[in-house]
Parts: sequence; C-alpha cells; structure tokens
Amino acid sequence: MTKSLAATGDMQHVTTFCGNCDCGCPELFVDNEAPPERRVVLTDDFGQLVQMSVAQLKVLVADVKSGALDEVVTAVG
Repeated sequence: MTKSLAATGDMQHVTTFCGNCDCGCPELFVDNEAPPERRVVLTDDFGQLVQMSVAQLKVLVADVKSGALDEVVTAVG
C-alpha cells in the first residue's frame, strides 16, 4: 500500500505505526497537493484512509498526549 499511495501525487511518508510485519500497517502521510482540509492522510491495513487537516491532527495528537484516549484503548484492547 505504501508504494501505491506514495506514487499517487506528492505524498510524503511520515511514519508507519507498526512496521514489524508485512501486513500493510497503518501509515501517516502528508499530501502536499491536497486541499488544506484533507492534507493529512492516515491509512489502515484494510486499504481505507482518513483525510484531515493539520489542525485536526494537532487536536488528535494533543488528546493522545493528555491521556484522553487511554480509556478507549483500554476498553477495546
């Protein structure tokens, strides 16, 4: 998936969230050609993707850092 996504447009790979297997791990990209509200691209290992703005990513990161999602992860994990 990484190669195909990176090959379509100006996708900059930021990180892979697993990387310990060859299963198509979730990845984070920045699409420099996308409109600002869709610039951040998060893919999953099922071929789906989420597009969001940098502002939305900042809120998500802040929530993760503050522990706001810890309960959710514990409950479903």
